[in-house]
Amino acid sequence: MKKNPIIPFLLIMGFGIGLIFFLSIQGVNNKEEIAATEEAAEGGAAEGEATAGEFDPAEFAQGKCISCHGANFEGQGNFPSLVGTALSEDEIKDVLANGRGAMPGGLVPAENIDAMAAWVKSLE
Repeated sequence: MKKNPIIPFLLIMGFGIGLIFFLSIQGVNNKEEIAATEEAAEGGAAEGEATAGEFDPAEFAQGKCISCHGANFEGQGNFPSLVGTALSEDEIKDVLANGRGAMPGGLVPAENIDAMAAWVKSLE
């Protein structure tokens, strides 16, 4: 006697659809908790970057500046060196805020421009 091979597939499909249905009901019941958790995760990262006391210019530069200015910030190709720059701190602030040439403005949050400009000026 031959067994019908479709029955195990139908059972697995029914189990999967039931599991999806019950998990979606569980998610609907916890949507406030899930939204609060996601909001806290997003808000914590944004506040961490925006707080000037916690802003680390060297770490920020590792994430944003090395792709154009090189690993040692000595420039590469058409991108100038940040080490020993001839620009004044005010000119550096202007470049960070408004951009210049291929560099777009606004890469550094406005509240952290002073700290970033001082760090760039301190590079030797």
